[in-house]
Amino acid sequence: MMNKYVSGLYLTLIMIGLLFLAACGTADDATADSNAEGQAEENAEKPVLRVGTEATFAPFEFLEKGEIVGFDADLLDAVLTEAGYEYEYENVGWDPMMASLQNKDMDFGAAAITINDDRKQTYDFSVPYFKSTHMIVFNEGAGFTSAKDLEGIKIGVQNGTTGESAAEKVVGEKNSNILKYDSTAVAFLALKNGDVDAVVTDNVVADEYVEKNPDANVEAITDDETFSAEYYGFMFPKGSELVAEVDAALTTVIENGTYAKIYKEWFGAEPNTDVLLEAAE
Repeated sequence: MMNKYVSGLYLTLIMIGLLFLAACGTADDATADSNAEGQAEENAEKPVLRVGTEATFAPFEFLEKGEIVGFDADLLDAVLTEAGYEYEYENVGWDPMMASLQNKDMDFGAAAITINDDRKQTYDFSVPYFKSTHMIVFNEGAGFTSAKDLEGIKIGVQNGTTGESAAEKVVGEKNSNILKYDSTAVAFLALKNGDVDAVVTDNVVADEYVEKNPDANVEAITDDETFSAEYYGFMFPKGSELVAEVDAALTTVIENGTYAKIYKEWFGAEPNTDVLLEAAE
């Protein structure tokens, strides 16, 4: 049994210890609260970004129950979360998106947009995030074997895209056999209705359409000798200050494995991220 002096001293030491722990906890909590408040204030200072798209380009962007989904949608969310921005993703259509970016009414576009020299004259781009090429989609039995088979037939393309440019490379600019549509989805409908004999579009979109529409009785080929590889990037108004921040966040997402996870979810394969990082240099 303790005497009264030892018992009192023991209780005093316990109380001092509890007060010390409480003080440490308060300091740690205060630091954590301060950091959280600082981050919240930093994010609150950033504007809510307007991001445009043309959501008929599965699997990159398309509508599902009224919501924009797809590879680009998931990548966009990861990148802007990394950069600390809130955003609104708006399905405005291809041509309106281009016009809005040129007029600086939108902050940037995320719509499987090919980076090329012509567009660089009017817009700025992020570092590349996807490597692509073109394919020809046509009715089964047509017997197409190369891009040369586009000559003398009606070709459906989405207006203002590199699919249009790829077709023109084969049959010539302003060729009356090139029929231009507001979206690739409408071009595919024209193929189904017999208004065109083939559609030229990006390879992933072509493969997606063939796979998801077995009753359409179509097939697709590419021609590596005619159709060169290209890269997608986010498109910004000329002189946008957002490019550097988005580039840094996109590079982080590619390097930390987030990009690969999103890619595998949509395409069922491992991406070659080295190609993207090399193209960004």
